[in-house]
Amino acid sequence: MTPGKPHVIVHAGFHKTGTTSLQDFLSQNRAALAPYFDYYGQRDFLNAGAAARLYAQRPFPHRLYLFRKALRTFLASIPDHEVIILSRESFSGGMPGHRMLGGRLITSYLPAAQKLARTIVKELRLRFGPGVAITFFYTTREREDWLRSVHGHLLRSIRLTDDYDTFRGRFPMDVAPVEQARGMAEALSPIPVVTAALEDHSDDPNGLATALLDLADVPASVRADLAPAPHTNRGQREKLRAAFLALNRQRLSKQELKAQKERLLTPHRRTP
Repeated sequence: MTPGKPHVIVHAGFHKTGTTSLQDFLSQNRAALAPYFDYYGQRDFLNAGAAARLYAQRPFPHRLYLFRKALRTFLASIPDHEVIILSRESFSGGMPGHRMLGGRLITSYLPAAQKLARTIVKELRLRFGPGVAITFFYTTREREDWLRSVHGHLLRSIRLTDDYDTFRGRFPMDVAPVEQARGMAEALSPIPVVTAALEDHSDDPNGLATALLDLADVPASVRADLAPAPHTNRGQREKLRAAFLALNRQRLSKQELKAQKERLLTPHRRTP
């Protein structure tokens, strides 16, 4: 790699495809992996992650400008390194199932994700020079499992009143993480796009991070000593999902709904 011309790997999505476990793995192994790459995750991007999500829900030019401004500020704050990994699923916008301003359902990442990705590319070239190597990396998941996980997350986090079959029926059949990644590859060409499927890494001690370790050329001898990938955000059992759905359908205040859900979740939270 030419000095001053790093390789930046952008893990830009997607939600509910094992991203939290991957990010936790990279965070807990940050020191051991520091000679091979600098890693920046969810808590490192100042306001850029939130700005990207808000742009997807309110896709106005000034929202894209706010994302670009926040990302530029973040990039100016980090040192050079031969390999840099940026991991934030909201760099593809908002999770499908949320609603845009005006009430329209977000069923695809692509309208927001393509503009966000092009903005990321421009800002990386501005920060590191036009010769910077850029790879976009997307984690994927089988469509049915992904939709069920998204549905469960939204039952917990917002006032979603759809049962699963109703929710599932709102999404076109071609909306799945693999297809979304393919759409991003077409939009970003000739910038390389690499994918890794959650279901293909279930027995891998390094989980989905293996694909990133491959991209960063981390030696096998180093990988053998890394702390194994944690399994987080597994989703709720059906009984808990049903309880959330019932609560969402009641006429509770926002504060009371949140409190009731928190009471349901407390016994299921992991303790250190």
